[in-house]
Amino acid sequence: MSLPPGFLDELRTRLSLSDVVGRKVMWDARKSNPGKGDMWAPCPFHQEKSASFHVDDRKGFYYCFGCQSKGDAISFVRETENVGFMEAIEILAGEAGLEVPKQDPRAQEKADERTELAQVMEHAVQFFRLQLRSGGASSAREYLDGRGLSEAALERFEIGFAPDAWQGIWDHLTGKGVSPENILAAGLGKPSSKGGKPYDTFRNRIMFPIRDARGRCTAFGGRAMDPNDNAKYLNSPETLLFDKGRSLYNHGPAREAAGKGAPLIIAEGYMDVIALAEGGFGACVAPLGTAITENQLHLLWRISDEPIIALDGDKAGLRAAQRLIDLSLPLLEAGKSLRFALMPDGKDPDDLIRGEGPEAVQTVIDAAMPMVQLLWDKEIEGKVFDSPERKASLDKTLREKIMLIRDPSIRSHYGQAIKDMRWQLFRSGSSGGGGGGAKKPWKKGDWRKEVLLGATAGSKASLLAGAGEDTQRQMREAVILASLICTPEVVAEFEGQLEQMAFTTQEHSGLRDLILAHASSGTSVLRENIVNARGADSLENLLSAGHVAIIPCIRNPGDLEMALMTISEELAKLDAEQGLSVEVAEAAEDLVGLADESVTWRLGQAAQARNLAMRSEYEDKAEYDTAPNGARISRDEKSAFDALLNKLNVTKEP
Repeated sequence: MSLPPGFLDELRTRLSLSDVVGRKVMWDARKSNPGKGDMWAPCPFHQEKSASFHVDDRKGFYYCFGCQSKGDAISFVRETENVGFMEAIEILAGEAGLEVPKQDPRAQEKADERTELAQVMEHAVQFFRLQLRSGGASSAREYLDGRGLSEAALERFEIGFAPDAWQGIWDHLTGKGVSPENILAAGLGKPSSKGGKPYDTFRNRIMFPIRDARGRCTAFGGRAMDPNDNAKYLNSPETLLFDKGRSLYNHGPAREAAGKGAPLIIAEGYMDVIALAEGGFGACVAPLGTAITENQLHLLWRISDEPIIALDGDKAGLRAAQRLIDLSLPLLEAGKSLRFALMPDGKDPDDLIRGEGPEAVQTVIDAAMPMVQLLWDKEIEGKVFDSPERKASLDKTLREKIMLIRDPSIRSHYGQAIKDMRWQLFRSGSSGGGGGGAKKPWKKGDWRKEVLLGATAGSKASLLAGAGEDTQRQMREAVILASLICTPEVVAEFEGQLEQMAFTTQEHSGLRDLILAHASSGTSVLRENIVNARGADSLENLLSAGHVAIIPCIRNPGDLEMALMTISEELAKLDAEQGLSVEVAEAAEDLVGLADESVTWRLGQAAQARNLAMRSEYEDKAEYDTAPNGARISRDEKSAFDALLNKLNVTKEP
């Protein structure tokens, strides 16, 4: 018994041979070209110092020019792990996230059936090509000529024509001895529902053969010549040979061209692919009239690490891009992504090449944007973000998208990229989309701006620093940052406030940026990134500072409720202090002229707000005693402990 061939094809599609081999060898950086899947290393099967072991990642085969060892991922695992065929399959299936199917006793029989069906399909290719030259195909030839297809293009893509007859291909194939069962199994005929003779699947259509990566014709795509036909394009039904969700039009030639360095372009239809190929873009494929599937995406990544999706410049094209983004985000890996080339509005690649030439397409391809940019553009297009609620809605939508990414490193980089674009949108003075008006910029040297931004290098003489409150502000900032590091789950609640905070030190500002960038990855990843960027001493000094270590949510990491309360309270105190400072600054400016009672009233209101925000701190101090070592001890906890000791009749030492 053997495994279904479809499973082995899927296994090879899911796995990168260079990843499998890379566990056992050290790649030669000078000879290897990862972008083209061309990898070299010393051979793992014999002792050598030179890199004579070659892996062709795109084709999935390895070969050693020294000992002549060769094979694929399965044979490599068998040889290096000293296991049998099925054990190697199980190892690789585990890595690919596939379940090994039960062995099929009819596997060989099905393989023989596929061989027969492939021969039937080749007969059909030749029949349709001959029919394109017949008198009944004049309208089809006129259409193809109007689309700019040369005779060489017709030959290259084996384009044909299905005559407008009920049993055209049927009679031809049966006349060659092909059984009716095989005609039906190949998807070329359909049984009559009225009990009559079976009829042709394709009638009065221009025919495009669909070949797999091995070059076998597995299906056809037919373009209707009758404008009243309900289906403008019709694909072969699913057969033993053809799985639409695992197939690509022009797969084999595109893989070969991409292996020579051409960018892989994904277009929407057959004519787009043909036009691109004729225009010099040989590495182009189409997903057979359906939205790209997960299996097709893995096929694309086997051909190229960063395929370019050529989208039609209309709403349907953008909707297709959004569906593809949602599919792709959970599957992203380091080095595996997508780029998007947006065609001019209302045009597809075929239109652009015929109208403006290959240079116009090249310009669009060169401007292809990364997926994160399209994700961002889609969410802000036509929208105005002139209120906190609208901004929060944007944050929520994008956060949900980013959380679809499974790889923590990629998720972190996407989060940082989104934060950068958000900063540009909201800090540039525009509220996005439909406008909203620019904010009045501060003038250089505006001393009220310096008060607002805190005690920075350029504002040492500000009223806030002069009043000696700089140290107190730094302490509050430290409490906020430490609470966020210990409980990163709450960062999303304060993201907007944190982004707008102007910290008193560069150290605190840098910690804020690291927290915003990596909080979604969890505590351990966040701390690791802080240590890598700032050093272990920086994190240790922050968390062990006396005014930080006593905070309940620092002593009990993961206490979400306490962390929310602590951070909210400290932010409120900072806002109140900052508000008072601004009022003082503006009052001082007003006093240059004629002072009146309004100035006194404003200062009184600001002071009252500040005292109200500070009240909780004073109440906190009343609940703690200071121990001989300087640490604060909760009075309630101390009283409870004393009562327990008395109950146990334990005598405390004086």
